[in-house]
Amino acid sequence: MKLVRYGPAGKEKPGLIDADGRLRDLSRKVKDIDGSTLAPASLAALRKLDTKKLPLVAGKPRLGPCVAKPDKFIAIGLNFIDHAKETGAPIPEHPIVFYKPQTSICGPNDNVIMPPGSTQLDWEVELAFVMGRKASFVDEKNALKYVAGYCIVNDVSEREYQMKRSGTQWSKGKSFDTFGPMGPWLVTTDEIKDVQNLPMWLDVNGKRVQNGSSSTMIFGIAALVADLSRYMTLMPGDVITTGTPPGVGLGMKPPTFLKVGDTMTVGIEGLGVQKQKVVAFKSKK
Repeated sequence: MKLVRYGPAGKEKPGLIDADGRLRDLSRKVKDIDGSTLAPASLAALRKLDTKKLPLVAGKPRLGPCVAKPDKFIAIGLNFIDHAKETGAPIPEHPIVFYKPQTSICGPNDNVIMPPGSTQLDWEVELAFVMGRKASFVDEKNALKYVAGYCIVNDVSEREYQMKRSGTQWSKGKSFDTFGPMGPWLVTTDEIKDVQNLPMWLDVNGKRVQNGSSSTMIFGIAALVADLSRYMTLMPGDVITTGTPPGVGLGMKPPTFLKVGDTMTVGIEGLGVQKQKVVAFKSKK
């Protein structure tokens, strides 16, 4: 299944994309696309639905983030061997973990806001997995049984904030509002034959800058579930984004960063496409 959330920001409704690519409303079946909906029993019930009997959604409404308010939004750094090499960083012995706040999450096609004073705004196409079951001390062999599905995240980053203002952790550069476009939909695990062999790409202003594959991950998804569940309990609806392949602006010679007016088009095979425009910050006062 391809599960979506659609409508105005903060008022999204649950939906799914049917076999013909049409958006259908799920609000009479579930309250939202959240941890309770992503539990195995709930997903099993949804799979039994006759999608043709679900109401069609007219027009082309805004798509919101495909998961509603995850309890945890966890990110893994330097997790692609070719990306680690382009940055000159050593290959990590253990997963590098940081957090992005809920306030960074936005819809897949929403504008990305450039923070005031930003000079090094960067892009990162990433494959995220979403938990469907509570996981604590899970072994790697069984880890994928705890995953409900996969989606795209653009881990937007402000490198000067990340490298110079954050000390030894990265959260200042990863956490601004709109720095976590998520979606367009959550694809359940049964639709993805081999999650560790998905082409990933990102274009800036129509030019391909990232062109990679989940096959070059240092720590695969099963390994990440097992590792993270040793240090924290993962809950249904938690989103973990797993790092980026090479081609980020920071790794270019010379480094190249986003400007107001630039557009990013972000895709992963089987998981859809996002598109964001960079806009200037406007005070909310």
